Amino acid sequence: MTSAASSALPRAVLSRGALGAAADAAVAAGGSCADLRRDAWGHGVSEIAAAVISAGARQVLVDDEETVRMLRDAGIEAVSTGAPDIDSTLLYGLPDANGTLRTGPVMRLSGRVMSTKPLRTGEPVSYGYTFRAPADTTVALVTGGYAQGIVRMLGNRAEVEVAGVRRPIVGRVAMDVCVVDLGGIRALPGDDVTFFGGRGAVAGELARWRSATGLGIPELVTVAGLRALREWEA
Repeated sequence: MTSAASSALPRAVLSRGALGAAADAAVAAGGSCADLRRDAWGHGVSEIAAAVISAGARQVLVDDEETVRMLRDAGIEAVSTGAPDIDSTLLYGLPDANGTLRTGPVMRLSGRVMSTKPLRTGEPVSYGYTFRAPADTTVALVTGGYAQGIVRMLGNRAEVEVAGVRRPIVGRVAMDVCVVDLGGIRALPGDDVTFFGGRGAVAGELARWRSATGLGIPELVTVAGLRALREWEA
């Protein structure tokens, strides 16, 4: 087995370009108050607040008075009571139930290949053996498990993006890792694996997560964002 040391935490890669465009679209669609509770749905309250106010929102709704004071010190009007009226789906670039995106996803949830292993026909992966290879293949152990918001029910029911191609999560999702059937895709330890978001094949994959788990898209993106290593890109 080929392997490499890697953090068990997936990365929440946030796009400033996507955020700016999404904030403009959300404010233009109507409303004056954006929902930034739960650390801006796992996206990071400070960056999201600055973007949505810059786009023309009047104020943001946050969880507590401490956050209100922090944002007001930065010149951003915040409240901890009331109801938001800016479309959060537009603001965060989230899909509808059918996977349709009206704005680009602000967050891309990304894991890394830890190791790869050949799997022969009939051989199982993960505990419980809920998956057995229907043909010879190669599987990858990928950072990100149910402790980081990759919900257990996604095993055998969701797909990720590897090298620009959709590949299935197979077997039961473990606490900190999951297994991906690579098929004929070549992947090396350290390579990125996208769970959802970005601009590629799984941009709207949260809709499939919703169907597989019965959880709402806001809950799914928030939990994943809060438990990942967060970083920003242009």
